[in-house]
Amino acid sequence: MDLGVRWKLHGDGRTPAPGAVVRPDERLTWPRTIGLGAQHVVAMFGASFVAPVLMGLNPNLAIMMSGFATVIFLLATRGRVPSYLGCSLSFVGVAAVIRAQGGTSATVTGAVFVVGVALFLVGLAVQRFGARIIHAAMPPIVTGAVVMLIGFNLAPVTASTYWPQDQWTALLTMVFTSLALVCLRGFWSRIAIFLGLVFGYGISWVFDRIFGKIHSVDASGKLTDHWRLNLSGVGKADWIGLPSFHGPSFQWSAILVALPVVIALVAENAGHVKAVGEMTGDPLDDKLGTAISADGVASMLSTAVGGPPNTTYSENIGVMAATRVYSTAAYWAAAGFALLFGLCPKFGAIVAAIPGGVLGGITVILYGMIGLLGAQIWLNARVDLRNPLNLVPAAAGIIIGVGGVSLKFTDTFSLSGIALGTLVVIIGYHALRSMAPAHLKTEGPLLDSGTSSYDEPDDQRASS
Repeated sequence: MDLGVRWKLHGDGRTPAPGAVVRPDERLTWPRTIGLGAQHVVAMFGASFVAPVLMGLNPNLAIMMSGFATVIFLLATRGRVPSYLGCSLSFVGVAAVIRAQGGTSATVTGAVFVVGVALFLVGLAVQRFGARIIHAAMPPIVTGAVVMLIGFNLAPVTASTYWPQDQWTALLTMVFTSLALVCLRGFWSRIAIFLGLVFGYGISWVFDRIFGKIHSVDASGKLTDHWRLNLSGVGKADWIGLPSFHGPSFQWSAILVALPVVIALVAENAGHVKAVGEMTGDPLDDKLGTAISADGVASMLSTAVGGPPNTTYSENIGVMAATRVYSTAAYWAAAGFALLFGLCPKFGAIVAAIPGGVLGGITVILYGMIGLLGAQIWLNARVDLRNPLNLVPAAAGIIIGVGGVSLKFTDTFSLSGIALGTLVVIIGYHALRSMAPAHLKTEGPLLDSGTSSYDEPDDQRASS
């Protein structure tokens, strides 16, 4: 059985020829391949260790399980889809909502485990019936609206939890990260979030030396005098050791909050597979279902031991585009590095010590970017928001999701926020579509970048 773990040497093994690419089944020399693997790890660091911190989970375990997840993905796709699987930011808002309802880390991972199961089943359905079923159930107007409300639902977390801990550090970190994202080029722009964290870390240390303790709320919400940067846990941490594990706990209220994120994960995987296929010249639509299922299995494995869910990482697509090296051998090397990082508790203690003000400056950008990815889905699909069939369910669902509107059914069961907003978008769209006149039902295929009905002139579309 071909598991995609054999590679032929590309050219002389040093650099790709002008205009050529190193294909997934090729590699450069092993020293260069290992170096590229290390670069992939650095590229995913910015988001992949911020996400577990924001979710209240162990960053060491998150990094370790991302290595296992990447191995699972590469084996499942037989080495045809080069990708790194890191911690998904789509679940940060879910974790915040579950914890606000009194949930623990086990409750969070239990809810996300069920999402992994759902994602696995979606992947099997796509393998059986093709990518068309995604478009039928979740057209771009639905997918974009759900991604948008998930991102913007996070705004209160920044405003009430992180930013108040140190507003000036948050502001400076925000400005620096913004400049890094816009002004830096190539590889450095892809690790701008990571650079922003390093900058904020340094500024917090400098402010502690100059101004002493700050009088503000701490991570628990209590108003105290405390150091911005507390490194006491770093000195106590061992250099080598296993991260802490815990099993999941299942609660229906938490599961209902988390399930809508399946839509975002399907959209991420579909976009990743399509992008890699276009860059390598190897159409990968036949691997879409496998990729989605592999992501689901990887997330189930991670959350079963207390880690966060995983998803394909766009940061690593950027590295491949810049280097023209799509070799899956580099991703095997990256997975190995991640496993080693996971065995260093001191690294986890450094990550856990990130000051709240720094997270405030980072998340004010990051959460907004997640939300605006929903708008990007609309733009790519040329969704017509002048069409009330698109506009009405999306508008209602987004306001419900962002505003935290609640619908109470019994004394023990209610729907609110992300879960209720998602249901309103999906059910509302399909219900309205079943009753809408024919001229409002124009739409284009999910994975088709060519001409769609939205390319028609206004007068021609209006007459259809």
